[in-house]
Amino acid sequence: QVQLVESGGGLVQAGGSLRLSCAASASIFSINAMGWYRQAPGKQRELVAGITSGGTTNYADSVKGRFTISRDNAKNTVYLQMNSLKPEDTAVYYCNSLPAWKVAGTNYWGQGTQVTVSS
Repeated sequence: QVQLVESGGGLVQAGGSLRLSCAASASIFSINAMGWYRQAPGKQRELVAGITSGGTTNYADSVKGRFTISRDNAKNTVYLQMNSLKPEDTAVYYCNSLPAWKVAGTNYWGQGTQVTVSS
């Protein structure tokens, strides 16, 4: 069964931190690079961080130096540590494989987790 379950979001003041978690089914996680994406109101979904199965990471310029992606291959889980949060980081955060996993030709997404950063 295909599954992506994100958690850890919440409301935080600017400058604060949050740690997001994503439990993925083995079919998605085991051989794939994984990524964290976000979608702010009125904006397109964007990739903010990625990690290969071997642990190589990359980040969008907007989060570089503040966010850290990691993965636990034994638990099929990917994490996003977010520090020095800014109001512009407010969005629904999703994890997925890179590229996004497809079911019947359509990108499959979990429910996401809301991150709200107050100024």
